[in-house]
Amino acid sequence: MSKRFSIIVIPESGQEARRFSLKSWYFTALLCGCGLFVGLLSFLTYSYVTRTLDLNELERLRVANNRQNQDLLQLAADLDDVRMELNALAQTDARVRQLADLDEEPAELPIAVGGVAEESGELVDALQREINQLMVEIEQRRQSQEDVRNLLNDQVSLSRATPKGWPTKGWMTSYFGMRKSPFTGNRVMHDGLDIAANVGTPVVATADGIVARVEYQAGYGKTVVIDHGYGYRTLFGHNSRILVKPGERVKRGDQIALVGNTGRSTGPHVHYELRLNGVPIDPRNTL
Repeated sequence: MSKRFSIIVIPESGQEARRFSLKSWYFTALLCGCGLFVGLLSFLTYSYVTRTLDLNELERLRVANNRQNQDLLQLAADLDDVRMELNALAQTDARVRQLADLDEEPAELPIAVGGVAEESGELVDALQREINQLMVEIEQRRQSQEDVRNLLNDQVSLSRATPKGWPTKGWMTSYFGMRKSPFTGNRVMHDGLDIAANVGTPVVATADGIVARVEYQAGYGKTVVIDHGYGYRTLFGHNSRILVKPGERVKRGDQIALVGNTGRSTGPHVHYELRLNGVPIDPRNTL
């Protein structure tokens, strides 16, 4: 192998060509230097690009982390608002339960707690605990209000099923209790009230219920019996006409018959009885 290398330079202008002679080791060193330069330049370029990309990704992550922290802090604030509303609901629920004469909540129910940590990891854990606590309390509030709703529904049903008011417009001619029989003159028990009125005057139900019987009785004539539930039953006797059928559902104030003088009667009136669990009670307390 030659120990020297020649480099010939030929100008375009036609001038004399020039020759340069280089020793082989010098040429090799030049090539190695060029290779090292190119490698170093490539490494520096790669490092610069990689560092730039890393810095951009780091900045993106930093912005995303800040945004996440802001969202977590906002969620914590929203949870505090929900907590305040839930506490207000608990106070209202306790008041309603007191008015409805319901038992108060058990003392061992979880107590509301507030406040969150500053660190992101601790903040997430605290928010999760807060959410779990809220879910428990919301379920307790739901169950409590369900109890109140059921009780109020029962009370409303009982109120509607409890006879109240006059069965017809008229005047009372005979009271509940022992009286002298207008037919025999003997003292007998009168199980209801006699309310006199003109024939054809409307007779109305005094509570919600279902018509249990429509029949003709020798003593009471054309009779209507309504079962109101909760042990209550009402009887309307001596009617001239019945306007309902057995099994029909009626509400307080619905017209069920017309005043008459049927059966054993001395004049047009309604015999009105009120029974609780089969025992006659004085209807005057419900008028």
